Order: sequence, then structure tokens, then C-alpha cells
Amino acid sequence: MIRSVLASALLSGLLAQGAALAAPLITAKEAALPPAAGVLATRGISRGPAIKMVSPEPEAAVKSPFNLKLNFEARGGEKIDPNSVKVVYMKSPFVDLTSRLQSAITPTGIDFQQAEVPPGEHMLRVTVKDSAGRETNSTMTIVVNK
Repeated sequence: MIRSVLASALLSGLLAQGAALAAPLITAKEAALPPAAGVLATRGISRGPAIKMVSPEPEAAVKSPFNLKLNFEARGGEKIDPNSVKVVYMKSPFVDLTSRLQSAITPTGIDFQQAEVPPGEHMLRVTVKDSAGRETNSTMTIVVNK
């Protein structure tokens, strides 16, 4: 009887903490893939949406798990199309991370809490379109310490 009460209390506590549990963004197997080959082509000035990495801070090393937060900013009175957002891990072959982030994608950005990522340097390409169909691609590197 006491054992079942304790087990029930433990399970309730774990379920209550579920929101705080880390979620895998990149697996160790994916991180072990070779880097994507070639040069990433970018364009000059664009009227497409802006993509800004808020967390982790650009060029700052972090420990896993961490919060991944990106802000999207539409231009010219347009709106961001959240269904157009695509996040790709730049490995060979490319790894589409969009489905793992789907619940964290909104018209204002991505807010993925407690992202689990293996140690190393990880390059992501984020693509977003606005309601006028203008597209922006942005690459960002996340450095994860052990």
C-alpha cells in the first residue's frame, strides 16, 4: 500500500515536471554525419523577413540542454507564414529538424525550450517566407560545450 502511494506520488511529480524535461533537437548519430559540402549561396539586400537568433547568444558557447529562441520580423507590412518555416541541420545528407520544432514555431519566431544537442559545432539553416512569398535563408552556428 505504502509502496503504491509512493510510486503514485513519484509519477505525479515526474508528470508535473514534464514541461521542464529536455527534448532532443540533434541526436549524436546526426552530429556524427559529415558536414555539408559546398558553399552556402546568399543574396544581397532582401525585403524578405529578418531572422535573429536571441538564444543562445550568437558566438557564445552553451551547455546542453539550452533554450533555442529565434525571432522573425516581417517587412513592408507583410506577415510571417509560420507554415513556411524550415530548419535544416547542415550535414551530409541534410537533416530536416522542422518537425521536431513544429510546436515551438509561431509567426513571431521559434521558442524551443530545453533543446538537447551533443557537444560540438552545429550549423543550422533557417528558411522563412512572408505573406508576399518573399523568402529569407539564414545560417547560424551553435557551439555546445561538454
